[in-house]
Amino acid sequence: MEKRGGDLRLTVSSPDLPWRQFEIGESISVNGVCLTAVTLNNDGFVTDVSRETLDVTALKGLAEGADVNLEPAISLGERLGGHLVSGHVDCIGTIKTREADARSVRLGVAVPAEYRRYIAKKGSVCIDGVSLTVNEVSADTFDVNIIPHTAEVTIIGQYQVGTKVNIEVDLVARYLERLLSADDGSGITKDFLRAHGYG
Repeated sequence: MEKRGGDLRLTVSSPDLPWRQFEIGESISVNGVCLTAVTLNNDGFVTDVSRETLDVTALKGLAEGADVNLEPAISLGERLGGHLVSGHVDCIGTIKTREADARSVRLGVAVPAEYRRYIAKKGSVCIDGVSLTVNEVSADTFDVNIIPHTAEVTIIGQYQVGTKVNIEVDLVARYLERLLSADDGSGITKDFLRAHGYG
């Protein structure tokens, strides 16, 4: 991690991805944050993180040597095992509770009040780049269950109470809110959606 004039140059290494197949300029998700590869190495890549990105994501809390979740951009036509994620972080969440739930780990996550309306029971949410299903929603937190495989292959297994995480809400919820707030005469209303099975 190299500070450069208020920004950050980040070098990430992982032997698990075929780096020769990537190109400079490609987007790679680091803990759910879409970053651009400016240099490619045999075992990883280098990226610049802007001051804006540091201000609005949990990347500012990274330390050298920290593990991160990595995911290259998907290509159209690939299988989608989760929900559509853009890598544009909406807010920083905080792990409020962590408890065993059979073989899984159940996490309670708090998000700022203005983002709670986008999170629904059985809906999707992205935490540090991982697509997850919301189990429960309460007044100020939502719960997700982390199966053993996810805990093993992502940094979610390392989360403790107080850990700061990058949250990206479901894109569909964002666009639906925009559609419902626009008075464009399209006839799409809450009643219309409810009548067609979206209630």
